[in-house]
Amino acid sequence: MLTPTGPGLVPFITQREGEDAAPDNLILLPHTDGRLHLHYLDEDPRDRDLRGILWARCSFNPFDGQGQPTGRPQWKLMHPYRQMMTMQSLRCQICTNPARTPLGLIFLAGPDHHTGETAEVLTNQPPVCARHLRTAARLCPHLDGNPNVFLAQSAPLYGTTGTLYGLTAAGVQPVAQPGPPLPYGHPDTGCFLASQQIRRLTAYRTVDVDELLHDLRTHTP
Repeated sequence: MLTPTGPGLVPFITQREGEDAAPDNLILLPHTDGRLHLHYLDEDPRDRDLRGILWARCSFNPFDGQGQPTGRPQWKLMHPYRQMMTMQSLRCQICTNPARTPLGLIFLAGPDHHTGETAEVLTNQPPVCARHLRTAARLCPHLDGNPNVFLAQSAPLYGTTGTLYGLTAAGVQPVAQPGPPLPYGHPDTGCFLASQQIRRLTAYRTVDVDELLHDLRTHTP
């Protein structure tokens, strides 16, 4: 697995120049549930996540000798497949190592994302490992160097964000642009092209970065 920590480190999930949306070749076909479902003409099993949702295609740049994607980072964009892969498997968005710590899973949110202790948190940010907690807070433009830190015991998959498609006079076209996350099991998921996977934090507490790192250093099983 990747273990970079140097000043040139780029999060694994970051999209790179040269990684562009692939031709979609989208079609709508009748399904056994009586609805039309979205497909690729040349669909591959890898085009869907574990819950069966069709995923937006994006090209991949070659990887370097350390297993990192090459190309200039596009800091404000997450590669759809790499975001899904790390979120789905609960791996660190920086290095892809398992993100779970002895104290729980660490998720970060921007400083303006304020929530009460009992409120649900929906996040599109894959977790981070303890080693890269400070690095993620520093590198991610959405976190502004001062993130809210959630230490979660439970973070089930919730759904996806993306684009809803329908059949129009012009053919298969977007009919609703990205909005609130669509939960798995929603009737519209059959016509949804996902670009980010969402987890729901339910059992969590907000913590200070320094406090959390101290607790992890001093934790004994």
